[in-house]
Amino acid sequence: MAIQILLVEDDEHICHTVKAFLSEAGYKVDACLDGDEAHTKFYENPYQLVILDIMLPGMNGHELLREFRKINNTPILMMTALSDDENQIKAFDSEADDYVTKPFKIQLLLKRVEALLRRSGALAKEVRCGKLTLLPEDFKVTYNGEEIVLTLKEFEILMLLVQNRGRTLSHEIILSRVWGYAFDGDGSTVHTHIKNLRAKLPENIIKTVRGVGYRLEEESS
Repeated sequence: MAIQILLVEDDEHICHTVKAFLSEAGYKVDACLDGDEAHTKFYENPYQLVILDIMLPGMNGHELLREFRKINNTPILMMTALSDDENQIKAFDSEADDYVTKPFKIQLLLKRVEALLRRSGALAKEVRCGKLTLLPEDFKVTYNGEEIVLTLKEFEILMLLVQNRGRTLSHEIILSRVWGYAFDGDGSTVHTHIKNLRAKLPENIIKTVRGVGYRLEEESS
């Protein structure tokens, strides 16, 4: 499964250099030079990692970080020239996952990217959650050792729920992360796929939060 990274950096030289190195490392990278474009792209694509500058035209990095955290737990690495304690504390208070100050060695940035992706499960050969085991490279799932055959969309929904375990995801969030904002469907699309997922799982670990969306129960999984 291709790992998609959103890079938000208004310095064209730095943006081009970082994108080139990440692409060389095998990642698919979308690069933005301003915050408003990044905000739109985040809603349109299922990114596994965001690299985010703070000083940006349009929405700044702190504003984007707060907006992104309303959507999901995608790992976010702040990459900025602002090295003062105040900005770092502000970023971590808003749930940034890491903070790198410029100038930096590109090899160190790549290692931090790898570490965040490993922690989130995006780079893992398998992702475990209770009795569930997901194999991202093969789009396979087992439950208590028994394989469960899922469609691609069912797998992607389950992976999204696992990565955000214990957190309620709305119909809109699931639609945007799995189908993309350009998709013409509605909440009934998500409901149908969740219903099919539940029918295939031996236990009902996907809980409905009435009027909001769905959550994978941490204690039950």
